[in-house]
Amino acid sequence: MQNIDPPASPLNTYLAYCREGKLAYQVDASTGRAFFYPRVIAPVSGSADLEWRESAGLGTVYATTTVYRKDQTPYNVALIDVDEGFRMMSRVEDLPPENVQIGTRVKVRMHPGGGEQPPYPVFTLLQVS
Repeated sequence: MQNIDPPASPLNTYLAYCREGKLAYQVDASTGRAFFYPRVIAPVSGSADLEWRESAGLGTVYATTTVYRKDQTPYNVALIDVDEGFRMMSRVEDLPPENVQIGTRVKVRMHPGGGEQPPYPVFTLLQVS
C-alpha cells in the first residue's frame, strides 16, 4: 500500500503564504468569486474547485471601530475591502486607532507574530506619490 500525504489544510496553506510575507486568498473556480477566510468549499456555490491566489495587498477601509479595554492601550479593528474582491477583518496600524476612517486606502504588511503566534496581515496607510 502506498503512503500518500494528505493535502495541506486551507488554514495551513494560508499560513504558509503569510510566513512568506504574502496575503493569499481563494477563488471559486466555478464562479470566479474571491473569498476569505480559507475554506474547504466555496461559500454560496458549495464548490470544492478552489484556486489560491496572491493579493497585491491593497484595499479600502470598509468599516472601523476603536476598542477600549480597561488598563490597556486602545486598538483599531477594521473591515478591509481588498482590491481583488474579498473583505477581511484586520487592523490599521501606524496611526491612532480613532483616526482610522472609512474610505482610507491601505496596504498590507505582515505582522511577524511571535512564539506560537504565526505571522498575520495588518494594514498601513497607502502612501500616494
